[in-house]
Amino acid sequence: MRDYLSAENLAVGYGGQILIQDICLRLRRGEIMTLIGPNGSGKSTILRSVIRQIAPLRGTVYLDGRPMDRMTALDVARRLSVLMTDRVHPELMTCRDVAATGRYPYTGKLGLLTPADWEKVDEALALVHGEDLAERDFAQISDGQRQRILLARALCQEPEVIVLDEPTSFLDIRYKLELLSILKDMVRRRGLAVLMSLHELDLAQKISDCVACVHNHAVERCGPPEEIFTAKYILELYDAGRGSYNPDFGCLELEPPAGAPQVFVIGGGGSGIPVYRRLQRQGIPFAAGVLHENDLDYPVARALAAEVIAEPPFSPIGEDRFRLAAERMASCGKVLCPLSAFGPMNEKNRLLRELAEQAGKLI
Repeated sequence: MRDYLSAENLAVGYGGQILIQDICLRLRRGEIMTLIGPNGSGKSTILRSVIRQIAPLRGTVYLDGRPMDRMTALDVARRLSVLMTDRVHPELMTCRDVAATGRYPYTGKLGLLTPADWEKVDEALALVHGEDLAERDFAQISDGQRQRILLARALCQEPEVIVLDEPTSFLDIRYKLELLSILKDMVRRRGLAVLMSLHELDLAQKISDCVACVHNHAVERCGPPEEIFTAKYILELYDAGRGSYNPDFGCLELEPPAGAPQVFVIGGGGSGIPVYRRLQRQGIPFAAGVLHENDLDYPVARALAAEVIAEPPFSPIGEDRFRLAAERMASCGKVLCPLSAFGPMNEKNRLLRELAEQAGKLI
């Protein structure tokens, strides 16, 4: 399958000053490409240059194999639609009227919509679950509802490509998930190509087919999420000197509390995660164990605990790990055991719990 939107040796910036150069991006229909990177790195500048809001300083953007600078605005509008962060403030327009402006590339000089055009408008509103908003004043609805209506407007253009700049900004979790689910569905069902920027790393990791990382005045890396979202690289990309990134959960973790462990946590199977985070919030250093390295608790404990006593996957907890855990537990003033189920693999954790109870440390 050939590239539908591509940028070759693109240089972008303002006032003749290059901000990012040598940009090469390739996007096919049926794919979502997401730009990520620190604030001010140039993600929006790249998007605005791709859609010709800003003239590129060098290089070429191709749409359906044709240089965009040789295409008419009408021709581009019939293939590419845009949803940027600029706030739209139409006066005295219903949501249906706003969505209908997406049909203007297909109307005549008078801009009159035919019954067939209005059918397209209503179809687009249905796709974004906006039928109940159709006759409401656009100025009187929430930000999340506005984003859905603006997406309907973009879909009314019947584009092959949609470009979005931080479409989930200022939206609560419901509308973030709703908007991205609609986009993903359109990509799958209609073969759209989507180019967008996102701040939410967890969402970018889950929805993107390809991720382009903007950093140090360049598109530093470009590849599938599995290659981009690693614990080491994400911290480098955002120049983060504190905390950690958990690629398994797609989330950031704060630094562990400083000092020797005061609490020992016997966890596993996800039971310890809320305990680890509560202790971190309270600034209480803790040790965790014995955890198998493939346990759900393990990556969070490794990020937040002063020490993690671990066992390789698929092996029963050995005597040496048990003894080490018992020693660390003895040096702590309190023991927490959110774990309630014990089996052949973690039988020694049950023995640790009994030792803690006998010592009067279990709380």
